[in-house]
Amino acid sequence: MTLKAGQRVVLAADTRLTDAAEVSGVIVGFLSLAAGTGGTVEQVIAHQDKSDDVREYERLKSLLDAYGSEMPTESRRQLEEKVGSLGPAWTAFQERAPRVSVRVRFDNGFILDGAHEEVFVPA
Repeated sequence: MTLKAGQRVVLAADTRLTDAAEVSGVIVGFLSLAAGTGGTVEQVIAHQDKSDDVREYERLKSLLDAYGSEMPTESRRQLEEKVGSLGPAWTAFQERAPRVSVRVRFDNGFILDGAHEEVFVPA
């Protein structure tokens, strides 16, 4: 599911926002939002977390594409081997869907920011 800014949503499950609070040695409680609490999506952010291997693949592939034809044969061969060895990490990264977080302003005034999109369903 892909949420969009301005879309109405509701929480799919009860969501605990804080741990139990304690005031002067007395446990006060914790804050939760109930399933079905409605709100509006204000912001949608796609995150693509890159591993070190993915960043290295991008760097070396760019180097190979830009300067490979000008490199000495042995240097180019070594670079091609290194890019090839990082290929599986690059392929896995491309197949992985980006993680999406949202900022939702609830009708009761609360704002939940950085929540995973899957905790909401369209209203």
